[in-house]
Amino acid sequence: MTIAHAILAALVDSACSGYDLSKKFAGSVGFFWHATQQQIYRELSKLEEQGYIIAEIVRQEGRPDKKVFSVTETGKDYLRKWILEPSEVSPMKDELLVKLFAASVVPKNKIIKELENHRAQHKDILKTYLAIEGKYFVDPQSLSLAEKYRYLTLQQGIRYETEWLKWCEDTIKFLREDNSEA
Repeated sequence: MTIAHAILAALVDSACSGYDLSKKFAGSVGFFWHATQQQIYRELSKLEEQGYIIAEIVRQEGRPDKKVFSVTETGKDYLRKWILEPSEVSPMKDELLVKLFAASVVPKNKIIKELENHRAQHKDILKTYLAIEGKYFVDPQSLSLAEKYRYLTLQQGIRYETEWLKWCEDTIKFLREDNSEA
């Protein structure tokens, strides 16, 4: 997957400016595909050059004009083709797990502190996901098919964060109960 796919996925249902896309990206696709505002703007230019998106200039009073981007039929075809390609399982790349793997070189209380830090971060993310679920997905069966796909994506995020939290808690408990040196 590339950032282009993530941007097209974020734009496919509604047109928006680069600024609004950055905000939208941070609150939806950005939960599982991170991109900076600079990367998004750079990619928008490329997608426009390739004919996958089109920009409409919107005049604003007292402010600079803005470009509102929407996906073209060519862009939708490109997105469809990509969606229908088989996906490989993404390899896990996690800094905490590499640290834990080699943690015998630091005092155990330091790695426990790092685990507690991650536990707190995962709690915050889970809280955000649950708030989104409570606000937008109260009755999943009544949703449109497009909304059901978003709901299912959110459910995986909730499961992911829940499992990380459980793993952090189990790991902290395991290390605290361990009587080995360090």
